[in-house]
Amino acid sequence: MAGANVLEINDLNFDGEVLKSQVPFLLDFSAVWCGPCKVLAPVVEKVADEYKGKVKVGKLDIDDSPGVASKFGIRGVPTVVVFKDGKEAARHVGVTNKETLLKLLGV
Repeated sequence: MAGANVLEINDLNFDGEVLKSQVPFLLDFSAVWCGPCKVLAPVVEKVADEYKGKVKVGKLDIDDSPGVASKFGIRGVPTVVVFKDGKEAARHVGVTNKETLLKLLGV
């Protein structure tokens, strides 16, 4: 379950929430069975909480929403992708820290 400021993203709401976002959008591709995803989740939630209003943050379960994951060639989780102006702007595969996520976002 995502934190209060982390949107649940899926194949149905991806375009409206992520691609049409007016601010940078950090999307965490993950899966419930993924141990490293559980390690990254609190870091993602911290960014969502601390930068609310400046960026949007979402989580997408690759098993529940395989369409988006396939479209962006997600081969391993966790993968974090930053979207700006409807396009992929940055990507990081694997567990990382808050500083790296902020660099990806450009904030």
